[in-house]
Amino acid sequence: MLDVVIIGSGPAGLSAAIYAKRANLDAVVLEKEYLGTGQIAYSSRVDNYPGLPGKDGYSLGEAFLEHAEGLGVTIEEAEVTAITKKEQSFVISCEDGKNIETKTVVYAAGCQNRRLGVPGEEKLLAKGVSFCAVCDGAFYKGKKAAVIGGGDTALDDALYLSDICEQVYLIHRRAEFRGAEKTKKKLEELSNVTILTNTRVQEIIGEDKVDGIILDNGGTIAVDGVFEAVGMIPNTELLKSLDVLDEKGYVIAGEDCSSSLAGLFVAGDVRTKSLRQVVTAVADGAVAIQSATGYIKGME
Repeated sequence: MLDVVIIGSGPAGLSAAIYAKRANLDAVVLEKEYLGTGQIAYSSRVDNYPGLPGKDGYSLGEAFLEHAEGLGVTIEEAEVTAITKKEQSFVISCEDGKNIETKTVVYAAGCQNRRLGVPGEEKLLAKGVSFCAVCDGAFYKGKKAAVIGGGDTALDDALYLSDICEQVYLIHRRAEFRGAEKTKKKLEELSNVTILTNTRVQEIIGEDKVDGIILDNGGTIAVDGVFEAVGMIPNTELLKSLDVLDEKGYVIAGEDCSSSLAGLFVAGDVRTKSLRQVVTAVADGAVAIQSATGYIKGME
């Protein structure tokens, strides 16, 4: 029986793996994508990770992976199909038929950004299409940007970018915003913010970078960046039967990364938290292993 199975090899999972190795725990990382390093790989540049400014997300993810592998962390390519709780352990079932028994689980499968599903979106990911204004906004200083969405994230992103960009377009498919009225009023008062409601983006245009967007009314707006804020989808399908999720599908866990199910710990974007960034994911991985170590010692 293993001490811990870490599900996911993004920043949270790899941080957990590094700390598990340092704690001399018998651990394995399971990742369904070959050499996957999580959502960070889609960031064109990460400027807010301490000590490593200006590194692109793919390279930073690779550095995390190399660090873990250099310590001798075991990483297996496997898709988990079920997590079964036993009295004092878990059984992790994989698509290839393998079952792994473990004392604890660190769930770090992350989230996926909800997409617009329009032409040009996939081609221009990390070339002007972004899902994080805090991460990438600084690259659009003095430029034009569009924010797509109607919730608090979209409103906050537009407000954040208004201090950086020459012009910000906030585009929402409905007449009313779901986000805070106070934030909306602030945006309405800003001369460099244009709000477009009852409007959909039909296409993102550009070859090697974003040049603009085509709207459903046939109009075209020239922008340098498109920030999509239409929601996140937590990768928690495997945990639905374990009664640990909130109404949005995130794992309910505090700063100790412990879920309500004994032995199940959670790290990274999939946890209920106010800030989802690389630096908080890495911190979660370390804390989750600390909590798991304490739990294992309690079992003994």
